[in-house]
Amino acid sequence: MMNIKPIKTKDDYKAAMARICELTSSDPDALPDSEFDELGVLTALAEAYENGHYKNEATDPVIGH
Repeated sequence: MMNIKPIKTKDDYKAAMARICELTSSDPDALPDSEFDELGVLTALAEAYENGHYKNEATDPVIGH
């Protein structure tokens, strides 16, 4: 299990994403509860980091951009 901490840097983000990939490389339903919980927490932390650091604007359907 990874030492879970806030994602503050790009390196923290990369480490979290690597661990998410490890956890999702097999059947998520076969994960022990502790790893399933870890996956949920890491996913939420990664999403929060992405929302704060990457602009994700939806395109305007009327003008197409």
